[in-house]
Amino acid sequence: MGAAAIAARLRENVGKVIIGKEGVIDLILVALACEGHILLEDVPGTGKTMLAKTVSRSLQLEFRRVQFTPDLLPSDVTGVSVFNEATAQFEFRKGPAFTNVLLADEINRATPRTQAALLECMEERQVTTDGETRPLADPFIVLATQNPIEQEGTFPLPEAQLDRFLLRLSLGYPSPQEEAHLLTRFAATNPLHALQPVAGAVDVVAMRTAAQAVLLGEAVSAYIVAIVRATREHEALRLGASPRATIALMRAARARAALLGRAFVMPDDVKELVKPVLSHRLILKNQFRLRGQSQESVLDSVLGQIPVPVLPDTDQ
Repeated sequence: MGAAAIAARLRENVGKVIIGKEGVIDLILVALACEGHILLEDVPGTGKTMLAKTVSRSLQLEFRRVQFTPDLLPSDVTGVSVFNEATAQFEFRKGPAFTNVLLADEINRATPRTQAALLECMEERQVTTDGETRPLADPFIVLATQNPIEQEGTFPLPEAQLDRFLLRLSLGYPSPQEEAHLLTRFAATNPLHALQPVAGAVDVVAMRTAAQAVLLGEAVSAYIVAIVRATREHEALRLGASPRATIALMRAARARAALLGRAFVMPDDVKELVKPVLSHRLILKNQFRLRGQSQESVLDSVLGQIPVPVLPDTDQ
Protein backbone atom coordinates (compact mmCIF):
# COMPACT_ATOMS: atom_id res chain seq x y z
CA MET A 1 0.00 0.00 0.00
CA GLY A 2 1.30 3.45 -0.93
CA ALA A 3 2.11 6.24 1.52
CA ALA A 4 -0.92 8.29 0.47
CA ALA A 5 -3.28 5.36 1.09
CA ILE A 6 -1.74 4.68 4.51
CA ALA A 7 -2.06 8.35 5.43
CA ALA A 8 -5.71 8.44 4.31
CA ARG A 9 -6.52 5.41 6.43
CA LEU A 10 -4.83 6.90 9.50
CA ARG A 11 -6.43 10.29 8.94
CA GLU A 12 -9.89 8.73 8.82
CA ASN A 13 -9.30 6.64 11.94
CA VAL A 14 -7.94 9.51 14.04
CA GLY A 15 -10.91 11.59 12.88
CA LYS A 16 -13.26 9.13 14.62
CA VAL A 17 -12.08 10.62 17.94
CA ILE A 18 -10.58 14.02 17.13
CA ILE A 19 -13.02 16.47 15.59
CA GLY A 20 -12.13 19.25 13.16
CA LYS A 21 -8.33 19.13 13.41
CA GLU A 22 -7.51 17.72 10.00
CA GLY A 23 -4.58 20.08 9.50
CA VAL A 24 -2.95 19.08 12.79
CA ILE A 25 -3.51 15.39 12.06
CA ASP A 26 -1.86 15.78 8.65
CA LEU A 27 1.17 17.41 10.29
CA ILE A 28 1.50 14.56 12.77
CA LEU A 29 1.51 12.14 9.85
CA VAL A 30 4.25 14.23 8.25
CA ALA A 31 6.30 13.88 11.45
CA LEU A 32 5.77 10.11 11.42
CA ALA A 33 6.96 9.91 7.82
CA CYS A 34 10.25 11.64 8.58
CA GLU A 35 10.96 10.38 12.13
CA GLY A 36 10.33 13.76 13.71
CA HIS A 37 9.22 14.67 17.22
CA ILE A 38 6.29 16.96 17.99
CA LEU A 39 5.69 19.66 20.59
CA LEU A 40 1.97 20.19 21.26
CA GLU A 41 1.59 23.58 22.87
CA ASP A 42 -1.83 24.76 23.97
CA VAL A 43 -4.01 25.60 26.94
CA PRO A 44 -5.38 22.73 29.07
CA GLY A 45 -8.39 20.80 27.86
CA THR A 46 -7.96 21.25 24.12
CA GLY A 47 -7.26 17.55 23.49
CA LYS A 48 -3.46 17.33 23.34
CA THR A 49 -3.21 14.11 25.32
CA MET A 50 -6.27 12.64 23.61
CA LEU A 51 -4.71 13.32 20.21
CA ALA A 52 -1.44 11.61 21.17
CA LYS A 53 -3.30 8.54 22.48
CA THR A 54 -5.50 8.36 19.38
CA VAL A 55 -2.53 8.46 17.01
CA SER A 56 -0.65 5.75 18.91
CA ARG A 57 -3.73 3.49 19.12
CA SER A 58 -4.39 3.91 15.40
CA LEU A 59 -0.85 2.74 14.68
CA GLN A 60 -0.83 -0.46 16.78
CA LEU A 61 2.44 0.70 18.30
CA GLU A 62 3.53 0.48 21.90
CA PHE A 63 2.53 3.64 23.75
CA ARG A 64 3.68 5.00 27.09
CA ARG A 65 2.87 8.19 28.92
CA VAL A 66 5.04 10.04 31.43
CA GLN A 67 3.63 12.86 33.52
CA PHE A 68 6.52 15.27 33.88
CA THR A 69 6.83 16.84 37.34
CA PRO A 70 9.62 18.70 39.17
CA ASP A 71 10.57 15.57 41.14
CA LEU A 72 10.81 13.32 38.06
CA LEU A 73 14.32 11.85 37.76
CA PRO A 74 16.16 11.06 34.50
CA SER A 75 16.07 7.36 35.46
CA ASP A 76 12.27 7.59 35.64
CA VAL A 77 12.35 8.18 31.88
CA THR A 78 15.32 6.14 30.68
CA GLY A 79 15.49 3.29 33.20
CA VAL A 80 17.67 2.26 36.11
CA SER A 81 20.01 -0.55 37.14
CA VAL A 82 18.90 -2.47 40.24
CA PHE A 83 20.75 -5.09 42.24
CA ASN A 84 19.37 -8.61 41.98
CA GLU A 85 20.21 -10.46 45.18
CA ALA A 86 19.51 -13.84 43.60
CA THR A 87 22.14 -13.38 40.89
CA ALA A 88 24.34 -10.91 42.81
CA GLN A 89 24.35 -8.71 39.68
CA PHE A 90 22.91 -5.40 38.58
CA GLU A 91 20.08 -5.67 36.07
CA PHE A 92 18.80 -2.86 33.89
CA ARG A 93 15.09 -2.14 34.07
CA LYS A 94 13.91 -0.24 31.04
CA GLY A 95 12.10 3.05 31.51
CA PRO A 96 9.12 4.33 29.52
CA ALA A 97 11.46 5.70 26.82
CA PHE A 98 11.74 2.15 25.50
CA THR A 99 8.57 2.36 23.46
CA ASN A 100 7.37 3.46 20.03
CA VAL A 101 5.28 6.48 20.97
CA LEU A 102 6.24 8.37 24.13
CA LEU A 103 3.88 11.02 25.43
CA ALA A 104 5.85 13.48 27.56
CA ASP A 105 2.99 15.28 29.28
CA GLU A 106 3.74 18.83 30.50
CA ILE A 107 7.40 18.50 29.60
CA ASN A 108 8.25 21.97 30.88
CA ARG A 109 7.43 20.92 34.47
CA ALA A 110 10.47 18.64 34.67
CA THR A 111 13.92 19.88 35.71
CA PRO A 112 16.55 20.62 33.05
CA ARG A 113 18.41 17.45 34.05
CA THR A 114 15.42 15.27 33.24
CA GLN A 115 14.74 17.24 30.06
CA ALA A 116 18.34 16.57 29.01
CA ALA A 117 17.85 12.82 29.50
CA LEU A 118 14.91 12.95 27.12
CA LEU A 119 17.03 14.97 24.70
CA GLU A 120 19.42 12.06 24.15
CA CYS A 121 16.46 9.78 23.48
CA MET A 122 15.07 12.20 20.90
CA GLU A 123 18.28 13.05 19.11
CA GLU A 124 20.34 9.87 19.36
CA ARG A 125 17.46 7.39 19.67
CA GLN A 126 19.38 5.61 22.37
CA VAL A 127 19.85 5.57 26.14
CA THR A 128 23.22 5.54 27.86
CA THR A 129 23.33 4.32 31.46
CA ASP A 130 26.23 2.93 33.48
CA GLY A 131 28.50 3.30 30.47
CA GLU A 132 26.32 1.11 28.26
CA THR A 133 24.35 2.35 25.25
CA ARG A 134 21.00 0.76 24.49
CA PRO A 135 19.10 1.52 21.26
CA LEU A 136 15.45 2.56 21.40
CA ALA A 137 12.63 1.05 19.39
CA ASP A 138 12.08 1.75 15.71
CA PRO A 139 9.95 3.70 15.04
CA PHE A 140 10.33 6.06 18.00
CA ILE A 141 8.50 9.37 18.28
CA VAL A 142 8.07 11.79 21.17
CA LEU A 143 4.86 13.79 21.49
CA ALA A 144 5.50 16.38 24.18
CA THR A 145 2.84 18.71 25.56
CA GLN A 146 3.16 21.95 27.43
CA ASN A 147 0.84 24.68 28.65
CA PRO A 148 2.09 28.14 27.57
CA ILE A 149 -0.18 29.93 30.04
CA GLU A 150 0.98 28.55 33.40
CA GLN A 151 4.62 29.47 34.04
CA GLU A 152 4.75 28.94 37.81
CA GLY A 153 6.82 25.90 38.73
CA THR A 154 7.97 25.30 35.16
CA PHE A 155 11.37 25.06 33.48
CA PRO A 156 11.19 26.52 29.95
CA LEU A 157 12.77 24.30 27.33
CA PRO A 158 16.14 25.67 26.19
CA GLU A 159 16.66 26.54 22.54
CA ALA A 160 18.87 23.48 22.06
CA GLN A 161 16.02 21.17 23.01
CA LEU A 162 13.32 23.09 21.15
CA ASP A 163 15.46 22.69 18.03
CA ARG A 164 15.13 18.91 18.35
CA PHE A 165 11.39 19.05 17.77
CA LEU A 166 10.50 18.81 14.11
CA LEU A 167 7.13 20.57 14.57
CA ARG A 168 5.38 22.74 17.10
CA LEU A 169 1.60 22.44 16.85
CA SER A 170 -1.37 24.04 18.52
CA LEU A 171 -4.86 22.57 18.48
CA GLY A 172 -6.79 25.69 19.43
CA TYR A 173 -10.44 25.81 20.43
CA PRO A 174 -13.07 24.09 18.28
CA SER A 175 -15.68 26.01 16.32
CA PRO A 176 -19.23 26.14 17.75
CA GLN A 177 -20.32 23.40 15.34
CA GLU A 178 -17.33 21.22 16.21
CA GLU A 179 -17.91 21.69 19.94
CA ALA A 180 -21.57 20.69 19.56
CA HIS A 181 -20.44 17.60 17.63
CA LEU A 182 -17.97 16.91 20.43
CA LEU A 183 -20.81 16.69 22.96
CA THR A 184 -22.68 14.21 20.78
CA ARG A 185 -19.64 12.02 20.18
CA PHE A 186 -18.66 11.82 23.85
CA ALA A 187 -22.21 11.68 25.27
CA ALA A 188 -22.33 7.92 25.89
CA THR A 189 -18.72 6.78 26.04
CA ASN A 190 -15.20 7.73 25.04
CA PRO A 191 -14.76 6.74 21.35
CA LEU A 192 -11.07 6.14 22.01
CA HIS A 193 -11.96 2.94 23.89
CA ALA A 194 -13.48 1.39 20.76
CA LEU A 195 -10.81 2.61 18.36
CA GLN A 196 -9.03 -0.14 16.42
CA PRO A 197 -5.53 0.11 14.89
CA VAL A 198 -5.40 0.51 11.12
CA ALA A 199 -1.62 0.55 10.56
CA GLY A 200 1.57 -0.70 12.15
CA ALA A 201 5.34 -0.29 12.23
CA VAL A 202 5.65 -1.67 8.69
CA ASP A 203 3.36 1.08 7.40
CA VAL A 204 5.36 3.78 9.21
CA VAL A 205 8.52 2.46 7.57
CA ALA A 206 6.73 2.47 4.19
CA MET A 207 5.78 6.14 4.65
CA ARG A 208 9.35 6.94 5.65
CA THR A 209 10.75 5.15 2.58
CA ALA A 210 8.31 6.95 0.28
CA ALA A 211 9.28 10.33 1.73
CA GLN A 212 12.98 9.63 1.19
CA ALA A 213 12.31 8.86 -2.46
CA VAL A 214 10.58 12.19 -3.18
CA LEU A 215 12.45 14.45 -5.58
CA LEU A 216 13.60 17.85 -4.33
CA GLY A 217 14.28 20.11 -7.32
CA GLU A 218 16.95 22.81 -7.35
CA ALA A 219 14.40 25.63 -7.42
CA VAL A 220 12.54 24.37 -4.35
CA SER A 221 15.81 23.62 -2.59
CA ALA A 222 16.95 27.21 -3.17
CA TYR A 223 13.55 28.42 -1.91
CA ILE A 224 14.01 26.54 1.38
CA VAL A 225 17.50 27.94 1.84
CA ALA A 226 16.34 31.48 1.09
CA ILE A 227 13.55 31.27 3.69
CA VAL A 228 15.83 29.97 6.43
CA ARG A 229 18.60 32.45 5.70
CA ALA A 230 16.10 35.32 5.70
CA THR A 231 15.24 34.51 9.34
CA ARG A 232 18.89 35.01 10.31
CA GLU A 233 18.92 38.48 8.82
CA HIS A 234 15.48 39.68 9.92
CA GLU A 235 15.57 42.80 12.08
CA ALA A 236 12.96 41.48 14.52
CA LEU A 237 14.84 38.29 15.38
CA ARG A 238 17.65 37.81 17.88
CA LEU A 239 18.11 34.22 16.73
CA GLY A 240 17.23 32.83 13.32
CA ALA A 241 16.76 29.26 12.19
CA SER A 242 19.71 26.88 12.29
CA PRO A 243 21.02 24.57 9.54
CA ARG A 244 19.19 21.79 11.39
CA ALA A 245 16.01 23.74 10.65
CA THR A 246 16.89 23.81 6.95
CA ILE A 247 17.17 20.02 6.92
CA ALA A 248 13.98 19.68 8.95
CA LEU A 249 12.01 21.85 6.51
CA MET A 250 13.32 19.82 3.58
CA ARG A 251 12.46 16.48 5.22
CA ALA A 252 9.00 17.65 6.21
CA ALA A 253 8.27 18.98 2.72
CA ARG A 254 9.28 15.67 1.15
CA ALA A 255 7.09 13.79 3.62
CA ARG A 256 4.09 16.00 2.88
CA ALA A 257 4.52 15.45 -0.84
CA ALA A 258 4.72 11.68 -0.36
CA LEU A 259 1.60 11.59 1.80
CA LEU A 260 -0.27 13.53 -0.88
CA GLY A 261 0.80 10.97 -3.48
CA ARG A 262 3.36 13.13 -5.30
CA ALA A 263 6.89 12.18 -6.33
CA PHE A 264 8.26 15.71 -6.09
CA VAL A 265 8.16 18.66 -3.69
CA MET A 266 6.19 21.76 -4.65
CA PRO A 267 6.64 25.26 -3.21
CA ASP A 268 3.23 24.92 -1.54
CA ASP A 269 4.60 22.02 0.53
CA VAL A 270 7.29 24.32 1.87
CA LYS A 271 4.93 27.24 2.53
CA GLU A 272 2.49 25.05 4.48
CA LEU A 273 5.29 23.80 6.74
CA VAL A 274 7.29 26.97 7.38
CA LYS A 275 5.44 27.98 10.55
CA PRO A 276 5.17 24.59 12.30
CA VAL A 277 8.79 23.77 11.46
CA LEU A 278 10.48 27.12 12.09
CA SER A 279 8.44 29.19 14.57
CA HIS A 280 9.74 27.50 17.74
CA ARG A 281 13.33 27.85 16.57
CA LEU A 282 13.23 31.66 16.40
CA ILE A 283 13.81 34.18 19.20
CA LEU A 284 12.26 37.63 18.93
CA LYS A 285 13.98 40.77 20.08
CA ASN A 286 12.26 42.21 23.14
CA GLN A 287 11.32 45.50 21.52
CA PHE A 288 9.50 43.72 18.69
CA ARG A 289 7.72 41.39 21.11
CA LEU A 290 6.45 44.42 23.01
CA ARG A 291 5.07 45.79 19.74
CA GLY A 292 2.93 42.68 19.33
CA GLN A 293 5.13 40.84 16.87
CA SER A 294 5.34 37.05 16.97
CA GLN A 295 7.44 34.39 15.32
CA GLU A 296 4.51 33.57 13.05
CA SER A 297 4.09 37.17 11.91
CA VAL A 298 7.82 37.38 11.14
CA LEU A 299 7.57 34.23 9.03
CA ASP A 300 4.59 35.73 7.20
CA SER A 301 6.72 38.73 6.28
CA VAL A 302 9.59 36.47 5.19
CA LEU A 303 7.29 34.44 2.94
CA GLY A 304 5.92 37.67 1.48
CA GLN A 305 9.39 38.89 0.53
CA ILE A 306 10.82 35.77 -1.10
CA PRO A 307 9.63 35.00 -4.65
CA VAL A 308 7.91 31.64 -5.00
CA PRO A 309 9.65 29.51 -7.64
CA VAL A 310 7.65 28.40 -10.64
CA LEU A 311 8.33 24.80 -11.54
CA PRO A 312 8.86 24.01 -15.23
CA ASP A 313 6.26 21.92 -17.00
CA THR A 314 8.69 18.99 -17.19
CA ASP A 315 8.64 18.69 -13.36
CA GLN A 316 4.87 18.43 -13.13
